[in-house]
Amino acid sequence: MDPDFLNAFTQPSTLDQFLTEDVTAKGEKRKLLKPTSSNNPRLEELKLFLIEWINRTLKEEHIVVKSLEEDLYDGLVLHHLLENLGSLKLDVDKIALTEKKQRQKLSVILEAVANCLKLEASQLKWSVESIFAKDLLSTLHLLVAIAKHFEPTLALPPNVQVETITIETTPGGLKTSNEVEYITENKENIEAQSKEDAFDELFSCASDKLDAVKKALLQFVDQHVGKLGLNVKDIESQFSDGVILLLLIGQLEGYFLNLRNFFLTPASTMEMV
Repeated sequence: MDPDFLNAFTQPSTLDQFLTEDVTAKGEKRKLLKPTSSNNPRLEELKLFLIEWINRTLKEEHIVVKSLEEDLYDGLVLHHLLENLGSLKLDVDKIALTEKKQRQKLSVILEAVANCLKLEASQLKWSVESIFAKDLLSTLHLLVAIAKHFEPTLALPPNVQVETITIETTPGGLKTSNEVEYITENKENIEAQSKEDAFDELFSCASDKLDAVKKALLQFVDQHVGKLGLNVKDIESQFSDGVILLLLIGQLEGYFLNLRNFFLTPASTMEMV
């Protein structure tokens, strides 16, 4: 057996639990949190944050969550959470008593989540089996995805990363690999992305909204340069020589632009520049 596999589990009960499960299928992979991650203060902060968020959201329903793994695996809390956040009416019983019905309920709930988040199966970082098995890593990924979708302004603790071990069964035995995985976004990456031009994203991801944005910008420009007796009807052509842009800046900043410093009716590319 790969020594890294044994070293990854400092608690015998964790190792025993894994070995007693059905992991003999060739090519099967499992990703687990390393026990060392239990000492991660950022991870604890995220767990407490999510517990408080769920309890605050479901306060009127008198639901109290104390453990993410123990209280969410059967789908009951997730059912109430989705109905409360997204007004989703799921065609499942509120309470499922048997293991079979709990799995069925969880399957319906997770399918609804995938549909809401518009995620393909390959993009999911959780499954019915992993949530039902009380896997903390999968449960955290699921809750963070739900929170980001339904409450995008929620201030989730950033930069929460954990150490994981991926275990794969091969003809030669168990093969392991270690990696660091982010559960919430890297704040540095978020800040870098925020510096990107919002219009680049508009052109590439929201072309259906482009006409509405152009119309709103046109009204904005016309409102300000109209005070100078100008009328803007086409952003592309009327902004190409820079004149309208300069006059707009002057109107917005409240200062006079010396007309001798640029050409009001440029006749060449050089005059435009």
